[in-house]
Amino acid sequence: MHIRPLAALSGAFLGISALLLPSAAAQAADHPHRPITVAHRGASAYAPENTLAAVDAADDLGVAWVENDVQRTKDGELVIMHDTTLNRTTDVEQLFPDRAPWKVADFTLAEIKRLDAGSWFGARFAGERVPTLEEYLDKVSANHQNLLMELKAPELYPGIESQTLQVLREEGWLNRHHVKHRLIIQSFSAPSVRTVHHLRPDVKTGFLGTPAVADLPEYAAFTDQINPSYRTINAAYVAAVKELDGAHGKPLEVFTWTVNDGPNAVSVARMGVTGIISNNPDVVRDAVAGAAREETPATEATDEGAREETPAAVQEPVGALAGR
Repeated sequence: MHIRPLAALSGAFLGISALLLPSAAAQAADHPHRPITVAHRGASAYAPENTLAAVDAADDLGVAWVENDVQRTKDGELVIMHDTTLNRTTDVEQLFPDRAPWKVADFTLAEIKRLDAGSWFGARFAGERVPTLEEYLDKVSANHQNLLMELKAPELYPGIESQTLQVLREEGWLNRHHVKHRLIIQSFSAPSVRTVHHLRPDVKTGFLGTPAVADLPEYAAFTDQINPSYRTINAAYVAAVKELDGAHGKPLEVFTWTVNDGPNAVSVARMGVTGIISNNPDVVRDAVAGAAREETPATEATDEGAREETPAAVQEPVGALAGR
């Protein structure tokens, strides 16, 4: 997931609130837990991203949660693709050389279905196709997995929130069990997350970004998660998020991305994050589990180190509320 300039950067520090949370930050650092591991675009280190093969790769690793990206074709169909253009992960330039810049929205589903979405990753994935949302949901269901779904660049696709919810409903993903246990919808667009919450208040939602601490109560009114890049957070920030109740009256959660190595996975786990999104979900899961097994009682030095880290960390919040 790459941050797009959809909303103005707030340009503020993490906020005075972070400075008032040394004990919470220290507690998070001293008592690491095992966050949920989410396979980013499927297990995208092992299979071409956002394909059915990547969903299966995550399943083979025993990873229960997968993340994907939803966009819309020229003829109004929903497909799974991260970039708003097709050329990085398909052979669209060879098949349609005169159609630059190869935007998803400029191609029909039939045209996109002709594309090879696997050869770029490896010869054994040749012929892998760009899945529709329905196909993706069917695969996730068949594997008994759960879905963290991103609405990608929703400003390009007016009404994609209601259309996505319609497909989810038709595919059985808006029944009580799925809504309560198996589905989260997220976006970098605060208006899009608001819209999903308005249309289906029962659906769990996440905002992708690192809002300033002072702005968190505004987000908490319409979302259940704050999902930042791991490079933009520290234990005090995570504690500040989790101090607030989200749209469903439960403490806000933090799913951080994109962590692909063991040391950083252990680090964010000790911050107290709820979930870790990774291209290498097995690496993250095993590192966090190993650290939890080896964890010794916190020392005074560890506690003091956590206290010292808090005031020194200065972050530039991203993904500020649009239209403020």
